[in-house]
Amino acid sequence: MSELVLGDSLELLIDNRGKNPPFTDSGIPVLSAKAIKNGGISFKEARFISRDTYTRWMPNPLQKYDVILTSEAPLGECALVADNEPLAIAQRLYALRGKSDVLDGRYLYYALKFETVQADLHNRASGTTVSGIRQPELLKVRIPDPGYPQQKAIASALGALDNKIAVNEHIATTTDRLVSAMFSALIASRSAPGEVKISDVALVNSRSVKPKREGAVRYIDISSVGVGFYEWPDRIEWSDAPGRARRLAPAGSTVWSTVRPNRRSHALVLDADEDLVFSTGLAVLTPVSVGPAFLYEATRAPEFQAYLEGTAEGSAYPAVRADLFKEAPLPFPAPEEREKFEEAAMGLRQRAHQAVVESRTLAALRDTLLPQLMSGRLRVKDAERIVEDHV
Repeated sequence: MSELVLGDSLELLIDNRGKNPPFTDSGIPVLSAKAIKNGGISFKEARFISRDTYTRWMPNPLQKYDVILTSEAPLGECALVADNEPLAIAQRLYALRGKSDVLDGRYLYYALKFETVQADLHNRASGTTVSGIRQPELLKVRIPDPGYPQQKAIASALGALDNKIAVNEHIATTTDRLVSAMFSALIASRSAPGEVKISDVALVNSRSVKPKREGAVRYIDISSVGVGFYEWPDRIEWSDAPGRARRLAPAGSTVWSTVRPNRRSHALVLDADEDLVFSTGLAVLTPVSVGPAFLYEATRAPEFQAYLEGTAEGSAYPAVRADLFKEAPLPFPAPEEREKFEEAAMGLRQRAHQAVVESRTLAALRDTLLPQLMSGRLRVKDAERIVEDHV
């Protein structure tokens, strides 16, 4: 298969690696390198600029299917711009656009994820403290080129999987908002819903596991837990697991990071995988006399977060002890109200979780097909048939 040199095939390259614009409280979102992760864009930590600043900062506005690439810390993460809405980039980022009829934008996105291209990126990086790639070296990077029509066909096949994953993510996000609104309505429906401690309705860190000499483990640490989700881990050998791999979380448990509670790192565990093990940096709350959906919503309410922040100890690395989790107050409506909420909310949560599990399968399939298509080991028509069976 022939190759394309980026310097010969890009129509636009925006280099904002060492710059930051003047930020405002609202306006047009500005992405940093932290926003580019796992092949997507997260707007949760986006900052903003005014429209006037945007006009000066981005004289060449980003377009649908432009590619955003991190230049360092970490190098090589990339994401695809989904639409033509105003969007700006800040430090440690490049924006790339392929020449018309030479380099398809979606294909460029997938090509940059190919292992040989990633190796080329890293081999051209420089720096002692932080390794990064500068523009002259980036322009020398080569990507496989099966020809423009085949580029589009490959991007279409892999894109079909990512499109289905995006639909599933929308289902999960919509469900999250709906259930949270249902819980808020439940609590607001009564002037005095009552109150209990977590220890009255749930167990805290009730199960643990000892390291094993053999076998596999799926380890989830604090960094793998976001606001309402956790990244699904690959299996590793027990001998490679860190010493903090100790906590077990039965399906239906809620996990909360014990450190830096202001980050709101928490999730509802609905996977019944016997290899799943959590870090001791996470508190595991297992419901006993309330439903999983109720406990999860009660512990993600602003009042619960405020309690954790108020009881955290330490300045540089504030943390909440397990016994303080046990003392945390929760609202407690009447049994019939809780049961009605639980039946509706848990059904929604389970359906959303099914979509999440499907996305894991689709992502694994995409990651299997990508190197085979990029290397020419798999024909596009064969890949299209495989994709059709899954979407």
